[in-house]
Amino acid sequence: MNLTKRTTISAAGVNGSTVPILGAGAGSIPSAALHDLRVSLISPLIAKMLLEKEHYLHSMPGGTMLNLGVFHKGRLMGALTFGAGPSLAYRLVEGARRDDCLALTRLWLSDELPTNSESRVLGIVLRSLRQHTKVKFLVSYADPTQGHIGTIYQATGWVYSGLSSAIPLYDLGDGVARHSRSLSHTYGSHSLRYFASHGVDIKPIPQAAKHRYIYFLDASLKSRLKAPILPYPKKENDHEDC
Repeated sequence: MNLTKRTTISAAGVNGSTVPILGAGAGSIPSAALHDLRVSLISPLIAKMLLEKEHYLHSMPGGTMLNLGVFHKGRLMGALTFGAGPSLAYRLVEGARRDDCLALTRLWLSDELPTNSESRVLGIVLRSLRQHTKVKFLVSYADPTQGHIGTIYQATGWVYSGLSSAIPLYDLGDGVARHSRSLSHTYGSHSLRYFASHGVDIKPIPQAAKHRYIYFLDASLKSRLKAPILPYPKKENDHEDC
């Protein structure tokens, strides 16, 4: 894929000015329909509006650093976000620093897009991050309660490391389920005591453990992974957003 300028940034430095445009790029020759896919920066507001409407979680994750739109023949038909993710995710790799890791926090593509669009889009983005940033590895999660097993990660060569710890979501009384990182990013805390002291009746929403995937932009770090590498979980007819 092509970028309009060369960048060498860490995870902490990823933002809307660092990856202006992602083109179709190199790789195996796709079908004509897949070749028309383009991935470009979009504003946080546009990403938020699209994901809150279309993604199954109907929310924008806190700590988002990179907002990407997926275009097909000029139409915005999907979005991806990358951000801080779980605060200790970088510790999955021995000796890694917080800035070495980014999390793929949302991925939604329209059902109107051709088959294999998810893999095509991820391939474009992964090549760009490897070539133009100092980010060394990515983490992402697939929610089995939604019938997701991470098929798109398997198709693009991510490592499967089993189920993550079950982390609750939180409802501030408006019916919206928020991750603790979103609360911390917006309000400076996800402490139940903190919200109670401010008269907010926050309610934890128990969650199931999720399938955890890791992608090594720097292949030399793979040998330093502290979690076991396990066989991919399997399921027939899997189609998913993350």
